[in-house]
Amino acid sequence: MRIERKRRGAVPVSFRRRIVLLLACCLLGAVSVPSAARVLRDMAGEAVAVPDRVERVATIGPVPVINSLLFALGAGDRIANGLPEFASGPRYSYQKVFAPHTASLPSLQNLDRSPDLETLLAARVDVVLTMDRATARTVQKAGLPALYVTWRQPEDVKAAVRLLGDLLHREQAAARYAANFDAAQARVAAALHAASPAQPRVLYFNPKTLTQPHLIVEWWIRAAGGKSVTDDGRTVESRGFNLEQLLAWDPDILIVTSREDVAAVLAKPRFRTLKAVRAGRILVIPFGAHIWGNRTAEQPLTLLWAAQHFHPDLFQDMDLAAETQAFYRDLFGTALSAAQVREILDGGPPTASISR
Repeated sequence: MRIERKRRGAVPVSFRRRIVLLLACCLLGAVSVPSAARVLRDMAGEAVAVPDRVERVATIGPVPVINSLLFALGAGDRIANGLPEFASGPRYSYQKVFAPHTASLPSLQNLDRSPDLETLLAARVDVVLTMDRATARTVQKAGLPALYVTWRQPEDVKAAVRLLGDLLHREQAAARYAANFDAAQARVAAALHAASPAQPRVLYFNPKTLTQPHLIVEWWIRAAGGKSVTDDGRTVESRGFNLEQLLAWDPDILIVTSREDVAAVLAKPRFRTLKAVRAGRILVIPFGAHIWGNRTAEQPLTLLWAAQHFHPDLFQDMDLAAETQAFYRDLFGTALSAAQVREILDGGPPTASISR
């Protein structure tokens, strides 16, 4: 019987990989000493030392969401990574419109959205942004500054933009975004207060999984003059329900994330009894940098869009296409064509429903 023997001096692949990672960490420490480190507090209150000058930013986790914060500062050119696998389809094509250079960049995370440390360190980034505290700690242990941002309430969006404005020395851009956000809120609130219209009962959901994906939804439906049927004081991020509950709610308006989801609603016989379906009030949420209804810096536009659809008579003079074009031009720094704006407002490039 022949016995295979390991070649003397052979090194296991896993060991070699650890050596490469260790060398990358050493190289990073040797060449990327912050020019003038300063301390920022992230959205968990943690003090993080960051370089004074930040040119390359890595976004890890829900990358399109975090990227939208940088777009809101006109800083998409600072992004040092491409889109991850889950966002590689045509649905997210406007990410590459707002930051064209990212089309040729690799993703810096694994399929489970954890950081690919070897690739991340080799990318020689200045700062990492993440929405997961465990990820922030992992990256910090590898020798890179990492800032945690969170996103549950509307004020979190402005706070995150302010934090990144401080990071990138774009404080004026952050203030401009906050002013735009506040102006949209005030405009809608004033019109609703003056007219006191009846509130339509609204459900934003995934018809395939019967889930409502994000807590932020409850805010913009309420702020736009609607009554979310899932707004029961919940604090959890995602809310599930069954068909019987949906039929009992019987919403006036259904909002989905794609045209394919409209087809899914119409294909289910039991959905046809719903008031919203019988009235033809199934709306597809716009999709630009991300789904407007989920976590995105495009939230001020979400509010205007929802208000006009919930109360068309009250907001009939609002030119939503012009508002959208101005938002992307003035904040994202990107001039979109009329056709591109129309595509975004119609639900974005067609593909399967998205839950993030």
